[in-house]
Amino acid sequence: MFKGFIFDLDGTVYLGERLIPGAERTIRLLREAGRKVVFLSNKPLYTREDYATKLTRLGIPTDPTEVVNSTFVLIRYLEKIAPDAKVFVMGELPFVAEMARAGFRLTENPDEIEYVVAAFDRTFDYRKFNIAFQAIKKRAHFIATNPDRTCPVEGGELPDCAGIIAALEATTLKKVEVIVGKPSPITVQAALEVMGLEAAECILIGDRLETDIRMARESGMKAALVMTGVTDRKMLETSPVRPDYVLDSIADLEGLL
Repeated sequence: MFKGFIFDLDGTVYLGERLIPGAERTIRLLREAGRKVVFLSNKPLYTREDYATKLTRLGIPTDPTEVVNSTFVLIRYLEKIAPDAKVFVMGELPFVAEMARAGFRLTENPDEIEYVVAAFDRTFDYRKFNIAFQAIKKRAHFIATNPDRTCPVEGGELPDCAGIIAALEATTLKKVEVIVGKPSPITVQAALEVMGLEAAECILIGDRLETDIRMARESGMKAALVMTGVTDRKMLETSPVRPDYVLDSIADLEGLL
């Protein structure tokens, strides 16, 4: 039915260090059937290699080229519009290292910063906050990796990038200019280019209505919502965003092969 399957990770394929039951079998059957598989994450905490290593360790052999995360998407975006920009990253060390490896000039001097990049950052502190605040007040561009309010983990949720965006918007009175992660079409284009497919040939499987499902519907691909992440039945019933399929988990995807 579909040539390409795009999978969200947190809440869809795994929760923390626990694979969702049936995920390994579903992915294996898709690959055996010759379908293209890409894993998509809004989380900029790890590299594509890190995600591939984790999936492989959990039982789903994965190559880094099969992973698209918001770090990868943001780097591609900045390389196209401002390859020589001086950047301040409000993020964790792996993300900062990836930006440096891509050749961006990183600085903490508000007078030099041309782009402030907000990301999911568990090391967020007042020092970083003030550097970003001062740079944006001095007219630095303000962009972000993802709009997620929370990140699902085993046993609950963690506050995500939306909190950092909100803090900067509230204090600088400047709105974030671009968010490259889901549901942005920038992420859709990156995933489709990796697979070499058109949107109409693909289905996206995720646990978030406001990002995963919305992005799929707006891009012209089919959308399957799994109930193993942040969305519950009440949220589904009241949301204006409607998936094409509602599945208890990734294991039920076999019916769409």
